[in-house]
Amino acid sequence: MAGSFTCLRYHLIFSTKDRRPLLAAAARPRLFEYIGGILRNRRGQLLAAGGTDNHVHLLAILPKDRSVSDMLRDIKSNTSRWLGETAPMAIGFGWQDGYGAFTVGRSEIEGLMRYLASQDEHHRERTFEEEFVAFLEDNEVEYDPRYIWQ
Repeated sequence: MAGSFTCLRYHLIFSTKDRRPLLAAAARPRLFEYIGGILRNRRGQLLAAGGTDNHVHLLAILPKDRSVSDMLRDIKSNTSRWLGETAPMAIGFGWQDGYGAFTVGRSEIEGLMRYLASQDEHHRERTFEEEFVAFLEDNEVEYDPRYIWQ
């Protein structure tokens, strides 16, 4: 085969450092636009985004020649710098070191987009910590509960 063909859709989840509530609802749309620009500049695409004051979810297509960890490093470092320069509430802002990354099949996209759009409502019932552990367990990702939030 002459070419390489991929469809690498991911549900990416990460939180603010210590899950501090620093992402105001009014600031999130601009943050998501900025993240979309970072992805486009690296030949990726942001399909949808959602989150609350302490974490974000991204549905993104990542390029075939970049690792998930490299893409998230770029997103987190650039948005940390940008938030520090543009958002007064984000003095000392930082993201957690880790992240969750889960592949997404075509049949899952519509449901995931609805889920991302309803994050504030969803988190009236379930904390971010409960949600994240559920994602790990639903996807059969091994983790040690002693170290998950460090």
